[in-house]
Amino acid sequence: MDAAAHLFTTLGYAGTSTRAIADEVGIRQASLYHHFKTKDDIACALLSQTVTPTLDLIPELLRATPTLAPAAHLHALATFDGDRLLNRRWNLGTLYLQPELRTPGLAPFWTGHDRLRWHYLALSQSIIADSDVHPAAAELPFRIVESLVGMWATEPGAYRDALPVEFANASLRVLGVSEEDVRRHGQRARIFLERRASSAATRIEIPAAQR
Repeated sequence: MDAAAHLFTTLGYAGTSTRAIADEVGIRQASLYHHFKTKDDIACALLSQTVTPTLDLIPELLRATPTLAPAAHLHALATFDGDRLLNRRWNLGTLYLQPELRTPGLAPFWTGHDRLRWHYLALSQSIIADSDVHPAAAELPFRIVESLVGMWATEPGAYRDALPVEFANASLRVLGVSEEDVRRHGQRARIFLERRASSAATRIEIPAAQR
């Protein structure tokens, strides 16, 4: 998978063959087909990694206690999603715009991608429902977060580290959320994500008796 991600993001999807992937891994092409029947299957598995973890986060956000306001929910979603897009080893998000990936073999990925977009849209619509913000603005938060793929090459450091949160802030501002409320909802989102990360770390910690 790592070899395929490397080739897809450097040579492009159309420019990468299953033979090239097999050569990169150091196996025979026939051996590759024991794991994936087609190049589309490989791409689908890779691209699904860019949406599935965020989709899996949504039920947790909906169950949060105390309940998250739509703006805090959106901020946490955007921060988590943006961080995953920005900090993957390979910039798989650049593949979204390649027309060759609009094939039936990639349908499972695109279905997940659409589910995520619709969730962003529903949250955004609920935030602007009682405001004078144009309804078309509800499409923007998802696009803002996905634009982070264009920042993937940013040098490591404090500036890069701040990008997911700042893009999440921008996702609220574009919906007419005040600066005071952006800070308030951002803090609530941060607390949720920090607690989630702490809980996950606790679950995978190996008991001393088993070390």
